[in-house]
Amino acid sequence: MQPHVTKIATMLEFDDIRFDCVYYTGYKPCRYGNECGHCPFYEPREPFWANVAQPVARYVREKDTQRTREGFRVVIIKTGAMGDVLRTTTLLPPILRAHPDAHITWVTDKSAIPLLVANPNIHRLLALDETTAALLSNEQFDLLLNFEKEEEPLQLAGMIPARVHRGFAPTHWGTPTVFNDASRYALLLGVSDELKFRVNKKTYPEIIAEMAEFPYQRDPYQLYLTPEGIARAKELEEVLRDKLRPRIGLNTGCGSVFRTKLWPLERWIELISELQERLPQATFLLLGGPAEREMNAEILARTQGITDTGCDNSLEAFIGVVQTCDVVVSSDSLAMHIAIALQKLVVALFGSTSPVEIDLYDRGEKVITDFECSPCYLKQCDKAPNCMQAMSGKTVAEAVLRVLQHSANCA
Repeated sequence: MQPHVTKIATMLEFDDIRFDCVYYTGYKPCRYGNECGHCPFYEPREPFWANVAQPVARYVREKDTQRTREGFRVVIIKTGAMGDVLRTTTLLPPILRAHPDAHITWVTDKSAIPLLVANPNIHRLLALDETTAALLSNEQFDLLLNFEKEEEPLQLAGMIPARVHRGFAPTHWGTPTVFNDASRYALLLGVSDELKFRVNKKTYPEIIAEMAEFPYQRDPYQLYLTPEGIARAKELEEVLRDKLRPRIGLNTGCGSVFRTKLWPLERWIELISELQERLPQATFLLLGGPAEREMNAEILARTQGITDTGCDNSLEAFIGVVQTCDVVVSSDSLAMHIAIALQKLVVALFGSTSPVEIDLYDRGEKVITDFECSPCYLKQCDKAPNCMQAMSGKTVAEAVLRVLQHSANCA
C-alpha cells in the first residue's frame, strides 16, 4: 500500500531538495509530484561522502588561467529548446558591458545553430558533440555559464576547466545541482510547480541574468539574419510589394513537445474572418512548418486573400519570413520568440504554458486562458474543450486590433 500524501502549504526551499533520491531529476517534479522535503516516497541512492548537493567541477586558479589575445574567456552552454536558446542571447550585452574584451564561446544543439551563427557577439559557435567535449575539456576559461539540466550538456559543464562556474552543475550522480547560490531559484522553478505556476513573477531573461550574476537591464534578444534569411525576406517582399499593410503573420505551429499549446483550426478561421472584416486593408501571411501542412492547407481552402509562405522553409528562411511581418499571432513557440527577437508586434496565446517568463518588451499583448488548471505543462489533456480550444477568435482579434492601435499611437 502506498503511503498517504498530505499536501503541505509551504514553499519548497533549496535545502529541502533530496538530491540523493533515486526519483530526483532536477528537470521537473518527480513522478510522484510531491514537494521534496515532505515526500514519503524518498529513496536514497548509495551513500556518498560529500554534501549531496555539491557540484562536480574543474576549477582553474586565477594565476593559471590561460591568457591569450582572446581576453576574458567565457563559455556558454545552452542547447535547447530553441526558443530558450534565442532568449539566452539577452545575456550577451551584460557580459560585454562587464568585460568588453570578452571572447565568447557558445555550445548549442546542432539544430539551434542557425539562430546564433550570424551573431557578431559570439566569437566561436560549437555544436554539442564528443569533438566539442574533447576540445573544451582541454581549454581554460575565466567564466563558465551553463543553463542546461539535460545529461549531456550538464556533464560537459562539469568537465570544462574554468576559474568561475555559474548556473546548473552536475552532482556526483550526474543529476542537476547548482554552481552558485544565485542559481538556486532557477533550479527550484524546475522542481516546484507551485513556484513555477503560481508564485514566480520573473521573466526568463531576468532569471538567467540572476544565475549569471550580471545586473539585469532588460536587454533584448539578439537575432541576425543569415544570407539565406535575407534572400527569403527579399523574395517575399517582391510577392507582397503591391499588397497593403499591416502585414499580419499567422503562425499555426506550436512545436512538437507540448501539443496542448496548439490553437485549433476553427479558431484560426474565426480570427481571419474577424480581422478581414475589421481590417480590410490588412495583408495576411500564413506561417507554419511541416507539422502544420494539413492545417494550413485547410485554412487556405476555407479562406480567401491569404498569402501562403509555405511549410518547408529552413529555419534560416523562416526567420526571413517573420522579418516581413508587422505583427505575428502565435502560441508559445519558436516563431513567437523569433518575432520578439526581430522586434515585431506580437500577440501571444497562452494556455498550458506560463506567460510570466515571456517578455514581449512592450510590443504586444498576451492572450491568457482563464482556466483554473492552467498552466499545467501537460503533453496531453482530456478536458473538452481544453484551454486553447476555448480561446475564441474574436478575443484574439481584439488583441491584434489593440496592439496595432497602440503601435500607431506611439509612432
